[in-house]
Amino acid sequence: MYDPAVKKIAETIRRIGLIANPEKPDAARLVRRAAKVLLGLGRIVTCEPSTADLIGGELPAAASLEQLARASDLLLVFGGDGTMLRIAREVAGLPVPLLGINAGHLGFLTAVPSHRLAESLKKIPEGKFVIEERSLLEAVIQRGDERTTRIALNDLVIGRGLTSRLIEIEVRVDGELLTSYRCDGFIASSPTGSTAYSLAAGGAIVSPDADVLTLTPICPHTLSIRPLVVGLDSTVQVKLLSSRFVASVAADGQQQTDIGTGDTVTIRRSARTIRLLRLDGTSFFSTLRQKFGWSGGNL
Repeated sequence: MYDPAVKKIAETIRRIGLIANPEKPDAARLVRRAAKVLLGLGRIVTCEPSTADLIGGELPAAASLEQLARASDLLLVFGGDGTMLRIAREVAGLPVPLLGINAGHLGFLTAVPSHRLAESLKKIPEGKFVIEERSLLEAVIQRGDERTTRIALNDLVIGRGLTSRLIEIEVRVDGELLTSYRCDGFIASSPTGSTAYSLAAGGAIVSPDADVLTLTPICPHTLSIRPLVVGLDSTVQVKLLSSRFVASVAADGQQQTDIGTGDTVTIRRSARTIRLLRLDGTSFFSTLRQKFGWSGGNL
């Protein structure tokens, strides 16, 4: 459906930044192909430094990822969901939207398949897209006198680290005691991250536009313990009660911080957000159907 407002936004998307995961075997080819299409559409194309190196300096490079993000109207990210998570954290709070180009297996954040790259990019100047704002989570880790802040798009996970023993944690929601868990770990998941670790641990699938936070214990030692969904504006405080060993806090599975007995992790909605560009013909539910094989057949 033609939307004059979106078409007007499309006309402002002139400067496009390219960011690739060099570990993906097809990344260089996809970057070159995207650049050819975009230059043919009259767009200005610039690469993140390591991406420019990946393609042998064939395109101009920004001095840094931050400079590229601030100078671009759109960032194309070539890789998998892990690449998107990393870039999302690094550009959090900036207005530039991200579009994920899948260079591996089908992901929830990299929804554009590589074999449809050219036809997908041609939808941008036609205004065949929407821009979605996604919330991030923030964890304030208090360890003695030290305070560390992490942000995550998908989830924040408190895990048992290298020990084989269960950890014991106390969980409070908005200051009120929820319970104490003996478990392998604990996941606080954003709506965007509901299809990641939380789902594997038994959490619900959540639509990305829902304002909720999913709290999922990992292998709790009590059968009555179940995942809990609270409002995204809730404040969740987790205290490590276990003694004699160290646990850890991971943001999107990529940034890890150790915690010890008595340390606390306060989790809430971040003040920063990111923006994702979603092309016509792609959606969260279509990805669910494709990824999970939901055919709708009768038993």
